[in-house]
Amino acid sequence: MTTRWKHPGGKLREQGAASLSEQELLSIIISPGIKGRPAELIAAELIEKFGSLEGMANQPLERLLPIKGLSDVKITRIAAAFELARRLAIRKSKSLP
Repeated sequence: MTTRWKHPGGKLREQGAASLSEQELLSIIISPGIKGRPAELIAAELIEKFGSLEGMANQPLERLLPIKGLSDVKITRIAAAFELARRLAIRKSKSLP
């Protein structure tokens, strides 16, 4: 399959979510970036600063504010995505034998 899209959202549409890295998935939530700082760069900085998605998920939201390119709206989206993941993990753990 020839990829028509260069950005992570297009890659997700063509190849499925499983084909994206954590950085690419996070950049979709952050999108759009700001002038001179695409969402992919902001996502990479977040993962580098906190070491992993798990490290990032355990931070108070205020620790994300200093990252250039993250607004309150983008931080709220990230927090909502982590909460959805947490709830899914709880439901899955309750359904295990």
